[in-house]
Amino acid sequence: MPLGVIGIIYESRPNVTADAGGLALKSGNAAILRGGSESFHSSRALVAALHEGLKSAGLPEDAIQLVPNRDRAAVGLMLAMNGVIDIIVPRGGASLIERVQRESRIPVIAHLEGLCHTYIDGAGDPAKARAIVLNAKMRRVSICGATETLLVDRRVAKTVLPPILADLRAAGCELRGDPEVLVLDGAVAPATEQDWRTEYLDAILAIRVVDGVEEAIAHIERFGSHHTDAIVTEDNAVAERFLRAVDSAIVLVNASTQFADGGEFGMGAEIGISTDRFHARGPVGVEQLTSYKYVVRGTGQVRP
Repeated sequence: MPLGVIGIIYESRPNVTADAGGLALKSGNAAILRGGSESFHSSRALVAALHEGLKSAGLPEDAIQLVPNRDRAAVGLMLAMNGVIDIIVPRGGASLIERVQRESRIPVIAHLEGLCHTYIDGAGDPAKARAIVLNAKMRRVSICGATETLLVDRRVAKTVLPPILADLRAAGCELRGDPEVLVLDGAVAPATEQDWRTEYLDAILAIRVVDGVEEAIAHIERFGSHHTDAIVTEDNAVAERFLRAVDSAIVLVNASTQFADGGEFGMGAEIGISTDRFHARGPVGVEQLTSYKYVVRGTGQVRP
């Protein structure tokens, strides 16, 4: 069954207007949209088109609404509209998400930053590692599923890392590494602790050598955002350990983190990738915008 009225607060990206309105309608919900100021006019045109579609289908035009101004105070007003809005879905940077989680009096499905990791295990296939890392970082650097930190098992760092670094550098990626990485490649810039905490959304990659899967898991737990993390390994036991221990919405074995997408999961369009644990986690599509109820059909039964 539908969740009710969904308040969607997002920054820029007018395509979110169409996706959010369409997903809300498909799942039987109404939507109140508050887009970014930079895309206000585009969002208004898209909502007008959605209204034409609703009208021609004999559906209420008010099922999809756009906040009619760019006043930042509108966000605060939406977050206090419990009893009118049933769920808030924020899409944007860390400051927006933090504000919504802090101020909202309405349940939130949060899409936190994508501080994603790829870990190359000592039992990883070098050819797979090389292809996966280049794709995970450089296919599209600005999406939340892009790898921001590369972790490499010390046992194979000397042999696996050099060709990977060469590929990344040739693709225009800025490299920042820990002291062990600097020994392997003197052209790499020194990494600071802040690099392990940064979602770059740019052609920048932080690289760290770790002492096996347990240290990789510990690093991800300390610095990650519980969005998407991957391991490259041919050791099934190590893969299972990583899958069980890494508490992220999406965990992959021998695949690029850029598969973090509702369409790639066969779910169609999405509002975002939820990093929450309740109730939706991972890609938030039509099914995740619904709830359920128990329907009991009796013939006169009473409980003793």
